[in-house]
Amino acid sequence: MTPERARPGAAVSVAVLGAGSWGTTFAKILADAATGSGVDRRIRLWGRRAEVVEQINRYHRNPQYLADVELPPSITASTDVAEVLAGADLVVLAVPAQSLRLQLREWKPLLEADALVVSLMKGLELSTDARMSEVIGQELDIPANRIAVVSGPNLAMEIAREEPTASVVACPDSAVAGWIARSCTSPYFRPYTTSDIVGVEIGGIVKNVIALAVGICEGKQMGDNTKASVITRGLAETSRLALALGGEAQTMAGLAGLGDLVATCSSPLSRNHTAGRLLGQGLTLDEVAEKMTQTAEGIKSGQAVHELAGKLGVEMPITAAVVAVLAGKLSVDQLGPLLLARELKSEGDY
Repeated sequence: MTPERARPGAAVSVAVLGAGSWGTTFAKILADAATGSGVDRRIRLWGRRAEVVEQINRYHRNPQYLADVELPPSITASTDVAEVLAGADLVVLAVPAQSLRLQLREWKPLLEADALVVSLMKGLELSTDARMSEVIGQELDIPANRIAVVSGPNLAMEIAREEPTASVVACPDSAVAGWIARSCTSPYFRPYTTSDIVGVEIGGIVKNVIALAVGICEGKQMGDNTKASVITRGLAETSRLALALGGEAQTMAGLAGLGDLVATCSSPLSRNHTAGRLLGQGLTLDEVAEKMTQTAEGIKSGQAVHELAGKLGVEMPITAAVVAVLAGKLSVDQLGPLLLARELKSEGDY
């Protein structure tokens, strides 16, 4: 643990930056985890939009993102990020990946000196190919043992409805991972821990691109055999990239790898799956953006994943095909034959 002060058994004051569906849901998890545990936890949620903040404070709801879900009264919201961060021993980041770096530069002076930082984001930064934990470390100038990632099959609406879900907390420091896991263990949310932050992040990043591919297949009315093939070979692509970066094969077979991939590629609640389906039905990227209220992170991160794979010499034909579609270099009608385009070899050869 960090030496600056002795920490209690779980977080006491939490700041959640980002009032979208996952940020709001995770705030609810943290509030429900404290109920009955003897922890008097204060949770403050930062949102950009005053109307969302007002709805949370007045009605304990976030109707734009979590319709009909009542939030615990221990959650308050504000548009003032300094107010939200004041005294927080745990800071949770749930903002769009491509805006994170600039926001952290603004927020850095406001963080408590020994706060732990958790990333809920599943994206790769364009131009740098940096994972979100790397961006956090660079911009906040804090050591890796104060940065954690939460990932897994985390469809926000299902969790907000308190449907049972397991997830993974990744941090190089096992004590920190355990502290965060204790802070977010609720009757319906069960976190496991790992030190493989690389594998957990890569699993959460690449699955968004694969989900776009599966969604396109669905939009083109391709069958379950096709979608299952893309999911399975998509996991192989994800594993190749994760292993090349130092991740572990075991992580890819777990909740942050296979689990997250299956949920994101299969559920109509998945933003990336939905975006892909709309593309497969013939909509343009602009038309897709108009129909969706939140970012489909795979659209933003796909190019960065493709570039990173190229630098490392990792074959990722499904990712390459999706990126070509997003760039307008390939039509969705041409996508199918390329999804499994790789030389013939044993299935076990990554």
